[in-house]
Amino acid sequence: MTETPFSISIPDEKLELLRKKLELTTLPDELEDSGWKYGVPLGDIKRLVARWKDGFDWRAQEAILNEELPQFTRDIQVQGHGTLNIHYVHQKSPVVDAIPLLFIHGWPGSFIEVRKILPLLTASSPDYPSFHVVALSLPGYGFSQATKKQGFKTGQHAEVGNKLMVSLGYDKYVTQGGDWGAIITRKLSSVYGGAHSQAWHSKAPDYLPTSFISPTHAYALYGNRKVRITTNQMTIGYSLADSPVGLLSWIYEKLVNWSDSYPWDDDEGDVDLGIHLLSEDRVLTKEPTIPLGLSYFPKEVRCYPRLWSLTEGNLVFESEHTSGGHFAAHEKPHELVDDLRKMFGKDGPAFGVVPGRTVLVTHVGPPEDPVSHKNP
Repeated sequence: MTETPFSISIPDEKLELLRKKLELTTLPDELEDSGWKYGVPLGDIKRLVARWKDGFDWRAQEAILNEELPQFTRDIQVQGHGTLNIHYVHQKSPVVDAIPLLFIHGWPGSFIEVRKILPLLTASSPDYPSFHVVALSLPGYGFSQATKKQGFKTGQHAEVGNKLMVSLGYDKYVTQGGDWGAIITRKLSSVYGGAHSQAWHSKAPDYLPTSFISPTHAYALYGNRKVRITTNQMTIGYSLADSPVGLLSWIYEKLVNWSDSYPWDDDEGDVDLGIHLLSEDRVLTKEPTIPLGLSYFPKEVRCYPRLWSLTEGNLVFESEHTSGGHFAAHEKPHELVDDLRKMFGKDGPAFGVVPGRTVLVTHVGPPEDPVSHKNP
């Protein structure tokens, strides 16, 4: 499992093919004055297509990502699925004994969700804990290889995350994730809790505790699954894989509707869309006992009563925010990081969960010679 440095470098021919497909775009009409009532307005898509075709400098954004994010790849053996080449960001804190943290993105996000919180988490201060941060691209997302076999589920994602952290020398670590990241961190905590994963933090759960669902209620909620697109994902997959405008509109709608009126500027939105357009690969268990922290953001896609969070596990920390939505790491980076600092800081309920990582900084030297002070 040798680590290899990685830089984003989309082939010129792929960018040219994207430009040609955009030139051939055929757009539908829309009803007058419909706005967002039926989905993304036609005017928004026309603007985005024109920008991607003629105005957006992917190479400039590619260089910025490569400068900001130290990226690597590593082969990881997944039971029943062979070896997958996994892409990840790995930024160490200048504090030698900082807490190792595995950040797991959700959908329709990617590894770049970590951009805004990375410098905050790795910063050194005498007032709050610092973190060594690992943010992987889940298999089939971004620049991580997708499996070609059926049956790659939450357990396999958790296996990849745990093996990645252990291979980096982080035998014990904490996790943070939202959306799919929350489900995977829960699985990590259940399977590897105590042995490797020591605590987990998530946004509030957006699914019903199974113990609260009667058979009648379950049918009302899930009885239409056979007509949902998620049960025949290959069918919609052909359209989204072949049509850049189809994928662009699909993702753009989520960026707008699932955030709390966040003012996405063109570069922010286009970089996120670019990861989906240009990357190569696309395609519940026992209750955890290790400490759990939850952050509540009011414009999450689905919100359930906070009481139900008690069914998630060993809940030791909660924080409720007045604004923010599905993309908390992007919309509210300072608030999310502050929650992590409070949970794992000296007076926090999860202080000291990673042995030898109870660190506050009094002085930090250059990165190659960090100086830290352990709490008494």
